[in-house]
Amino acid sequence: MSMKRPAATMAAALCLLTAACGSSSDTASDTTDKAAGQTSGYPVTLDNCGRKLTFEKAPERVVVMNGASVAEVSTLLALGLGDRIVANQQGYGRSEVSGRAAAIKKLPTGGIKPNTAGDIPREAMFGLRPDLALSVTSYGFEQKNGFATREQLQQVGADSYISPQGCDDDPSRMTVADSYQLLREMGKIFNVGDRAEKLIAESEKNIAAITEKVGEEKRPKVMVLFASPTGETDFSLVFAKGIVNNILAKAGAANAFADSAETLFANVSKETAATTDVDALVVIDASGTDAPAYAKKLLKEFPQWPAAKNNTYVTLSDSMYLGPSNDLAVKKIAGRLHPDAL
Repeated sequence: MSMKRPAATMAAALCLLTAACGSSSDTASDTTDKAAGQTSGYPVTLDNCGRKLTFEKAPERVVVMNGASVAEVSTLLALGLGDRIVANQQGYGRSEVSGRAAAIKKLPTGGIKPNTAGDIPREAMFGLRPDLALSVTSYGFEQKNGFATREQLQQVGADSYISPQGCDDDPSRMTVADSYQLLREMGKIFNVGDRAEKLIAESEKNIAAITEKVGEEKRPKVMVLFASPTGETDFSLVFAKGIVNNILAKAGAANAFADSAETLFANVSKETAATTDVDALVVIDASGTDAPAYAKKLLKEFPQWPAAKNNTYVTLSDSMYLGPSNDLAVKKIAGRLHPDAL
């Protein structure tokens, strides 16, 4: 996931954004025969942010840019394509999918030192000799940030791909459907479309079953925010828009601060937070943070919240972002907020 921001600042502060696998196990760990060398189904042509991409065969040297995301690397792993990655800059340290964080940590990094914008510098990118570079947003291909542009990559024989809703670097409109689009398009590019469609179908089935069970019950109002690395109360990055709202809706909940901003995040004052009926917290965890401890601290600090009176909180990590494990977030949130329905 991403946002309009200095990428280095957000990536360093949050170590994230933006996932994992379907019902969501790592059953796709082996690369299929199709991806390994068969060329049936090619050429494949996609429209990506106004550019026509044509693939004659599956890419073999993939570079995954940081972009404060784990969506792209997790999608490749879910499709069994980890062996195609020659350099991965994405990492989160936590995952709802067993083994996913460890699998990401084991991937090659290419020995790259990020530039001041927090990602792979232009010359370093060329030195990796990619045939495909993935970026969560257009930010990763902007020359002013010290990155290789899409045109420059094309000149050295490399394709480039920007993830759904990343064309204008605005994830505020993102939904779970964008996670499916990313899976589907990676499936097409690497000729593993059957695997992608299976993961999508599993996720859709899982989510539909939960949504049907919670029905039209009262929708608790939820605050979604990051666990503070320092443990201090911080409402400067409370989610207002984006995929989290779609996940909450499917889980039978609503964002208590959806009207606080038109952008992905709202900067909520402590006074506003204190006077808002927060029925539940969803605290997002990452390496270096302690989401359960942070949630308990907030509930103690704001005892007037219904969430505090009922000790209602959920901790999640990568499944709340763009990527292949959104069904896990829906399941965990619905299970905590509507236990009698499931």
